[in-house]
Amino acid sequence: MMMRIIFLLSLLFALSNASVQDFCVANLKRAETPAGYPCIRPMHVKASDFVFSGLGTPGNTTNIISAAVTPGFVGQFPGLNGLGLSTARLDLAPKGVIPMHTHPGASEVLFVLDGYITAGFISSANAVYVQTLKPGQVMVFPQGLLHFQINQGKAKAAAFVTFSSANPGLQILNSALFANNLPTDLIVGTTFLDATTVKKLKGVLGGTG
Repeated sequence: MMMRIIFLLSLLFALSNASVQDFCVANLKRAETPAGYPCIRPMHVKASDFVFSGLGTPGNTTNIISAAVTPGFVGQFPGLNGLGLSTARLDLAPKGVIPMHTHPGASEVLFVLDGYITAGFISSANAVYVQTLKPGQVMVFPQGLLHFQINQGKAKAAAFVTFSSANPGLQILNSALFANNLPTDLIVGTTFLDATTVKKLKGVLGGTG
C-alpha cells in the first residue's frame, strides 16, 4: 500500500513539473485547441513575440455605434497564449457606445486613455453601478455581468481593456434579441416591447422573423 502511495505521488510530481513552462508562444499555423494553440519551439521564440503594436492605432468609428474595438487576442498577439489574458483597444467618437453586453468567460478592466467615458454594469441583484471616468482612471467589470461604455462628451475617447481570459466570450444584448431569427411574437411576449418596435430594431440590426 505504501509503495502505491509513493508511486502515485511520484507520478503526480513528475506530471506537474512536465506541465510547468515559462511561456507558450502560439504556433498560429496549427489548429487551436480548447487549451489554446500549440507552442512554438523555444529556440524559435523571439522578443517580438511578446510585443504587440496593434493597439497604438485608433480604430474606425464610422459605423452604427460610432465606436471600434481593436482586439489584442492570441490571434494577433501570440505571446499571450496560455497566459489566461487578452486585451483590446476601445475608440469612441462623440456619442459612441459599446452597447450593453457580457463576457461569459472573463472579468474586464478598463483603463481610460483619452476623453471621458461613462461606464457601468448591472449586478445579478439588478443593482446599477455607473461612473464617468476621466483619463487615467480604471474600472472593473465582474465576469458575466451586463455592462456598457458610452462617450457622452464632445471629443473622441479611447481606452484599453484587459480580460482575465484568453477567450472572454462576447454576447451583445441587442444582437441577441434583434439580430437573429428569434420570432417577433416571442420577443414581444418576453420583453413587453410592442411588435412595431421589435420589427424596427430587427430592421436596423439585420434580424428576421
